[in-house]
Amino acid sequence: MSSHFVRDTTTLLGRSLRHVLRSPDTIITTAVTPIAMLLLFVYVFGGAIDTGTGTGTGDYVDYLLPGILLITVASGIAYTAYRLHTDVSGGIFERFQSMPIARSAALWGHVITSVVANAAALVLVVLVALLMGFRSGAGALAWLGVAGILVLFTLTLTWLAVIPGLTARSADAVGGFSYPLIFLPFISSAFVPTAGMPGPVRWFAEHQPVTAIVDTIRHLYAEQPVGDDIWVALGWCAGLLVLAYVFAMRTYHGRIA
Repeated sequence: MSSHFVRDTTTLLGRSLRHVLRSPDTIITTAVTPIAMLLLFVYVFGGAIDTGTGTGTGDYVDYLLPGILLITVASGIAYTAYRLHTDVSGGIFERFQSMPIARSAALWGHVITSVVANAAALVLVVLVALLMGFRSGAGALAWLGVAGILVLFTLTLTWLAVIPGLTARSADAVGGFSYPLIFLPFISSAFVPTAGMPGPVRWFAEHQPVTAIVDTIRHLYAEQPVGDDIWVALGWCAGLLVLAYVFAMRTYHGRIA
């Protein structure tokens, strides 16, 4: 990695972050839907849902938060795809290519901006959860583990978002790609234990990546052994990240660079 690439990426990262800072509603909007879901499920359904550790809003907010954090990221990367699509359709990338800057610096600027913006939204959601009664006795190492998993998950979804951001023909098309990612946690252990689901649904829920990631974060917050869940979660994230990165870079070099 050359100093030329780092300098150009840093410059374009600053450009993307300034766009986000000038439009703070982006972060707020990204966090509003997950926060609304947190309030709805905890205060409307929380008292009736038995998570295996008891019922009540206090228990349920602890159970629910990991899944809500993943939905926050899935909501956030929709804006990453949209911002990328706006730059591509507006000819900004072609303009950058006519300048003496590193070829992929503009793309990396968007990717790092996505990680920073999603981190801010995640902090906002956790603060709301704390106000609602979420409590964790996890130590610093466990919190760092949660942060690391969320950063890896954000990077994975961000590189997935790069593909429609580069290829979509309209803003409506690029906005729709995130819907399956937002709804995937509903068929997992994010909201209720998988034990009560019918056979085929339960099999899918227990073998899709969201369940392993949610269970790992939940165990870290609860100071419980993570078992094999952490390796399954890391395997899913790393595997999908590599695939998404390869396809995204191939698409980028084929269409723009």
